[in-house]
Amino acid sequence: MRTWIEIDQQALLHNLEQFLLLAPASRIMCVVKSNAYGHGLREIASILQHASPYTHHRLWFGVDSIDEAVALREQGITLPVLTLGYVPLDRLAEAVARDIRLTVYNPETLQSLSNLKLQNLSSAIRVHVKVDTGASRQGILPQQLLDFIRAIPPGVELEGLCTHFANIEDTTDHSYARLQLERFQKAIADLEAAGISVPIKHTACSAAAVLFPETHFDMVRLGISLYGIWSSKETLVSAGSRSDNFTLRPVLSWKTRVAQLKTIPAGTPVSYGLTERVSRESRMAVIPVGYFDGFDRRLSSIGNVLIRGKRAKIVGRVCMNMMMADVTDIPEAALEDEVILIGKQGNEQISADEVAQKSGTIAYELLARLNPLLPRIVV
Repeated sequence: MRTWIEIDQQALLHNLEQFLLLAPASRIMCVVKSNAYGHGLREIASILQHASPYTHHRLWFGVDSIDEAVALREQGITLPVLTLGYVPLDRLAEAVARDIRLTVYNPETLQSLSNLKLQNLSSAIRVHVKVDTGASRQGILPQQLLDFIRAIPPGVELEGLCTHFANIEDTTDHSYARLQLERFQKAIADLEAAGISVPIKHTACSAAAVLFPETHFDMVRLGISLYGIWSSKETLVSAGSRSDNFTLRPVLSWKTRVAQLKTIPAGTPVSYGLTERVSRESRMAVIPVGYFDGFDRRLSSIGNVLIRGKRAKIVGRVCMNMMMADVTDIPEAALEDEVILIGKQGNEQISADEVAQKSGTIAYELLARLNPLLPRIVV
């Protein structure tokens, strides 16, 4: 292979175990949307499906789309699957037939589900109602919630009630998150006062699960931290020094190989636009990876790779399918040497957070945009 992604199975299971222990009374939804945050939907789901049978009764999968959910079912995944994103009305029957739970917030969706029941559909229809407590994204506003739930047609099971925090990761001031939690708790109280009970209530993303046990409810939605990445530096700071030895291990490494080595004279420009010239006679390694693969063009002239356990700077612009790294100070570098783009080599490490910061983005985006065509290898 020319470039590939390695998935550390033991690291993934370690991270899952951390949250199973952190929220012992709750189910754990493993969020595998967006190609499992770039890690590989099929590979990650397969590892988790075959995790310890003692934890299976607590594991769910969360996806964004009906296509992701169908892919899991076609792969043989039997654990509960909830679509967190929008499912088009003309695909609701497909979701129900494959025992896929639905997140609902539109009256039109309820009407379409009612029509399915009128067709004597034998499959169970399970829905999770999303209440918008302050993110202003998907969801029913709290003042509309009771009427919406009362409009759920006969034969459709209200299985869950959920919300999502808008500002729990990017700050150490959690007053807004607490306000959202209070709104959610009031919504529960209002429903119970009306005689409506909801079996599965869930609010917690990775950051909330770590910081606030009161958000665990009946299920925790484990996203970025399942893959060994802290939600943000602010979350790490807020978590402080834990007494329970809580740790996360990065699951993904991204690797490639040296495709060519050449020595160029001092003053020679490198790559498109002649944006950078070498200040000394330099030995260049051509790396067969570019922005098509997901290596951001904004890393031009500032990014690093690891070769022979040492850092090599990217020189000039990152191209669509290749880039150049200065290995003048790594004289032992050779053709087809392993190159680390994200991961560890020797005593050096390039983290997803480091690459994201240099790219002017966050690890979520960096990982999710890794080309899905790249092979994911479970190690």
